Amino acid sequence: MSELRRTPFRRLILAFTVTAGFMVVEAVVGFLSGSLALLADAGHMLADAAALALAMIAQRIASQQRTRARTYGYRRAEVLAAFANGVALALTAVWIFGEAVHRFNEPRSIDGAAMTATAVTGLVINLFAAAVLSFGDKGHNINTRAALAHVLSDALGSVGAIVGGVLVLSLGWTRADPIISGVIALLICWGGFKLVRDTSHVLMEGSPIEIDIAHVEDTLLKVPGVVGFHDLHVWSISEGFDVLTVHIVIARGFHGTDVVQAVAARMREAHGLEHCTIQPEPSSEPQLVPLRRKSQGENILTSNETKLPLSREGEGDGG
Repeated sequence: MSELRRTPFRRLILAFTVTAGFMVVEAVVGFLSGSLALLADAGHMLADAAALALAMIAQRIASQQRTRARTYGYRRAEVLAAFANGVALALTAVWIFGEAVHRFNEPRSIDGAAMTATAVTGLVINLFAAAVLSFGDKGHNINTRAALAHVLSDALGSVGAIVGGVLVLSLGWTRADPIISGVIALLICWGGFKLVRDTSHVLMEGSPIEIDIAHVEDTLLKVPGVVGFHDLHVWSISEGFDVLTVHIVIARGFHGTDVVQAVAARMREAHGLEHCTIQPEPSSEPQLVPLRRKSQGENILTSNETKLPLSREGEGDGG
């Protein structure tokens, strides 16, 4: 399991194998037993398997080197895959909910024992897959968490199927099956909504949720030599790859390169921003230049004139 701690791709492979394998079993038992809850859970597992497959593909694509056409590489592939996962969840929920309404109006006979036994096994499978995906602190990215959200919501669906199976066995209440299926659909829809919301925020280049822009602004103004800034932008290319660009106004008496280095250091220390593009600009405020008279007849600059740099001896005359 130490390799899983370092390599999320292997977690995805293991979780995909287990999930896809049991999905077939659950679909067959659901069809034979007449349980919509099992079919819904199998449909959810299909979405899980698709989510895991998309995540694995995105992991490989995102690891490719950047090119001249794609200077950030393929990092956004992970975000796009997670967005597709969210849409898949929402579509699955719509189908399940529609079928649940139909089954509630026209109840069907259900094999409660097969339904309950399969749901219990499905719960165990989902908990195992969730443990694989969540194991360790390293290697968690947006796709690993997206896949984990699928699996955990599917585990809740398995719990619902168990409850429905028990009600069918003990009370003969077949309408419990479509009711539980509707609850599963709501859980799936909520998970899909959160994924679409979070990934859309990244795709629309919104500021990272964990970064307070007001705090970034305060940090900028506290750097010695910075008297102002404009065109501040902070966004995410992908999970863990945040970018900042800003134009800073340099106070007189400070060197632009030194101030830029100081700003970059503060952004890294205070906000964890490693990829910063900082453009220094001189202050436009007029400067009072103190002057003293050296000899009679020498031109004297007024107090609000800007003193130009003197040319070196021998320059400007071609010599």
